[in-house]
Amino acid sequence: MTLSRLAELTADPAASFVLIARDGADTVELLSGDVVDVDLLADIPLTIDGTSREIFAMVPYRQVRERGFVAQDDGAPLRCVIVDEHLHLPTSELLAALPSDPVPLHDDGFDIADAEYAAIVEKVIAEEIGRGEGANFVIRRDFTADIDMDDRTAALTWFRALLTHERGAYWTFAVFTPGHIAVGASPEAHVVAREGVVTMNPISGTFRHPAGGATKETLIDFLASTKETEELFMVVDEELKMMSAVCSDGGRITGPHLKEMSRLTHTEYMLRGRSTLDPRDILRETMFAPTVTGSPMQNACAVIRRHERKPRGYYSGVAALFTPNADGGHNLDAPILIRTVYLQDGELSVPVGATLVRHSDPQGEVSETHGKAAGVLGAIGAIDRDRVAEARSDADAPAEERALADDPQVAALLSSRNARLAEFWLNPQGEEFTGPFVGRTALVVDAEDRFTTMLAHQLRHLGLTVTIAGWSEVQDADLDAADLVVAGPGPGDPRDLQNRRIARMRDVVARRLDAGAPLLAVCLSHQILADRLGVALTPLDAPHQGLQKSVPVFEENASIGFYNTFTARVAPETTTVGPAEVSADAASGDVFALRGAHFASVQGHLESILSRDGIRTLERLVSHAFA
Repeated sequence: MTLSRLAELTADPAASFVLIARDGADTVELLSGDVVDVDLLADIPLTIDGTSREIFAMVPYRQVRERGFVAQDDGAPLRCVIVDEHLHLPTSELLAALPSDPVPLHDDGFDIADAEYAAIVEKVIAEEIGRGEGANFVIRRDFTADIDMDDRTAALTWFRALLTHERGAYWTFAVFTPGHIAVGASPEAHVVAREGVVTMNPISGTFRHPAGGATKETLIDFLASTKETEELFMVVDEELKMMSAVCSDGGRITGPHLKEMSRLTHTEYMLRGRSTLDPRDILRETMFAPTVTGSPMQNACAVIRRHERKPRGYYSGVAALFTPNADGGHNLDAPILIRTVYLQDGELSVPVGATLVRHSDPQGEVSETHGKAAGVLGAIGAIDRDRVAEARSDADAPAEERALADDPQVAALLSSRNARLAEFWLNPQGEEFTGPFVGRTALVVDAEDRFTTMLAHQLRHLGLTVTIAGWSEVQDADLDAADLVVAGPGPGDPRDLQNRRIARMRDVVARRLDAGAPLLAVCLSHQILADRLGVALTPLDAPHQGLQKSVPVFEENASIGFYNTFTARVAPETTTVGPAEVSADAASGDVFALRGAHFASVQGHLESILSRDGIRTLERLVSHAFA
């Protein structure tokens, strides 16, 4: 019955259905129903005529506009399948029934030439990261090809290949709706919400298995890479920003772990917290994964808009399954749309991106996009090693796969990463805050870096009642009413007086200083404060994006994470500037912190996972501002 139902759906070009194989399951789920396209996440019809419904949704990248972020609008629909039928097919029976003849590709290649993509990488590193616009950015290109086969038959063939040869995927899936077909094996659960528990799964770092498969030695070389380690820490920071926005307890980190797949291995953490939000709101606040966008998220979207040649469609969006639960609400399971093939009218497209950080090598990032595309195409059986040098054929696989994460040396190397991280985010924090500042209020002004959500959570942990307001919406009356104003971090050049955001943050800092009212300034706002005190601002020789340093913060040294491209700088051994004490690097004069009557500032991000002494230093600086 179930296989015949699949045959009926496949034969009907107007039918919409979804196949999902979840990691570890021995069945494949078949979901079918009518399609409705909606404008906003809030419009996803979880209830119809008073009845809770199961909904499968394809959420395109352009939905980031719901968060006020920019995106090229290609009209990719927020497409919902209202599930009328949900069947389970035995995987072994399904494999026997699916088509298996090869699907030849022709007229294939990348839409952007290697040299051109390398030039884009160089430009982003120099002009975006080098100018302080963010810590990392993902720029994508597409591998495209034509096929001479019915789209649905080709997609089912590739789905069969993924079921047969791919391992470690969170979801292996195929989505069939009119005009849109997608087949993929996503390694990453972007966000999951079940019975009030929210989970996110930041994955970063890509180790392409060599011929013959991964070995302990080649994996250890990968894990020792500075770029790969920093890349993972930065995406964890970015997803913790999201978790702090949707979870009352801020979120806790567990890991790191290895995500071992057939041709690739990634490193990952798990983040967990509790939330009472509607799952559609959780999905909105977590759009989208920094692993395929960058950080800070808002500016990453702007950088993508400036440097990518065409809209993203569904790449870096999510497939979201909303399932009614026993509490009368809905659970959410939403893997990220990567490692996915899109098929329309006989044309295949495989979008892939490289994460660009300050250590990136343009040719290395070109190679990474080749490897990612080859990994997808090899997994669906569309190419072999003779076609693309980075691909690995099934014949190259070791006779017996083994979990390298179980090796004691690999496990120890992974575990050692946590020694660099803040215990605050590794340990349960609870939801009852009884810190030293109970009864006082704080207003955090967001300068377009949602590190403010993590900062607000830490301030609540210290007992403060906290409100976050964006730089463009905060009112002077609100600034005057708060016991403490925290002028937050953000991207950009603090000297750019023509930038409305920078100008407003200058107003925020000046207003509190002039009133003699408690002020804490962080990162960008620390630089603005320093400038007002007459301290010179200058670009760093190399950006400090995702860099951990032990620095003097007045009476104590503190291990702090830095995300800055500019610095305030004084002459070496300077200890005061006007009314402010200065804590600076003895050799360079780079200013790490300032404090004076009712104000304090810090260049680093005390809220970052890289700030091992973050919560203690934050308490010290807030205490000084209140003194």
